[in-house]
Amino acid sequence: MQTELSTLGPAHFAEQTLSSAASLAAVLDHTLLKPEATRSQVIQLCQEAAQHHFACAMVNPTWVATAAEVLAGTGVPVGVVIGFPLGATLSASKRDETARVLRHGAHDVDMVLNVGLLKSATREDFEAVRQDIRGVVELAHGAGAIVKVILETCLLSFEEKLRASEIALSAGADFLKTSTGFSSGGATVDDIALLRGVAGSRAGVKASGGIRSLADASAMLSAGATRIGASASVRIVAELSGGSSHAPSSNGY
Repeated sequence: MQTELSTLGPAHFAEQTLSSAASLAAVLDHTLLKPEATRSQVIQLCQEAAQHHFACAMVNPTWVATAAEVLAGTGVPVGVVIGFPLGATLSASKRDETARVLRHGAHDVDMVLNVGLLKSATREDFEAVRQDIRGVVELAHGAGAIVKVILETCLLSFEEKLRASEIALSAGADFLKTSTGFSSGGATVDDIALLRGVAGSRAGVKASGGIRSLADASAMLSAGATRIGASASVRIVAELSGGSSHAPSSNGY
């Protein structure tokens, strides 16, 4: 998808992605991260992901093994969040969590950057942020998995967004991602354009947080997103198909 984006540019990529429900589904991370999510809800999420062939089914670590079992043989990978939602856990804890979810079948690893360290703004702190990411990236790439680094853009200044993006890319991130969906704001068109400008063709850009409609998804794709995280994925695809879906969003992601 990155090759396509670098060749076509965001506007043409968006046009191609929005040309069919299947193409749109292929860039949607179908997401259920609310803390009260039950086993039956996780199973339903995975069944929906398989039915629509979404980019992945994104769950909390405790549900990775369950999701992997449901999705076995479907071609839809399991996504998981690491150090979620604050990013302030120890680097060793993030690495341990990553190693364990990989063994349980995770493929897309969305880790939260250590925002407090980034904002502390010394050379040593910046290097600590990079090493925090690098530890997860090395484990994931060693297992054939990918890493999306959540910057939590709503908490960062313009300069901090640039710094965070460059650090994540230097650490080997496969995607820059805007938000957890659990802080004070979610994805914005301006932030997506900024992240795309930094990433160029080096990495994907994932928009997440507050994307609940086809219009929302279209705006993010046109700004440069190549992946969308949403709990309303079924509804978004149904809008493009001209149908309707009354399925409730699984959380505010």
